[in-house]
Amino acid sequence: MKLERKTRETRIEIDVTRGTGVSAISTNLAFLDHMMTTLARYSGRDITLKAEGDLKHHMIEDVAIVAGLALREIIPLECARYGERTIPMDDALVQSVVDIGGRFYYEGKLPSALYDHWMRSFAENSRTTLHVRVLRGDDRHHIVEAAFKSLGLALRDALVENEGVFSTKGSVETRSS
Repeated sequence: MKLERKTRETRIEIDVTRGTGVSAISTNLAFLDHMMTTLARYSGRDITLKAEGDLKHHMIEDVAIVAGLALREIIPLECARYGERTIPMDDALVQSVVDIGGRFYYEGKLPSALYDHWMRSFAENSRTTLHVRVLRGDDRHHIVEAAFKSLGLALRDALVENEGVFSTKGSVETRSS
């Protein structure tokens, strides 16, 4: 799914597809590039991302918004829907649990306000319920990276295609008249 978002603060182009985790990321923020590359690899989605902007906060938030919107567009109707993974990374131990069934909720607390905001913005725009639990850790880099890895693997599990809609409601359809 190709999307483009332009504001006075940022310009973001993204393409997210089913794949093998290949990425081409360019945001001019080395850590954000690293986290988006990690998300692509661990989720098994191919991501091409080019982003330019004024402030670090705007870039991180807008990349999360566009990544969430793109993911929302490629969620298979008949998928596993739920995913959970826990990742150890040196001193860090982080768990991510997702429900990609269309309802936004975020609960978590990362030791970086910017990347905690990334998670919230991503969950809101992908209409995903996302719980991130930091079980252990002191190194902020390790904790945030373990969160992206566990999110990626949880998404990989949730996006697996099944036979039938994984809900007692069946598929939900809303129309305007």
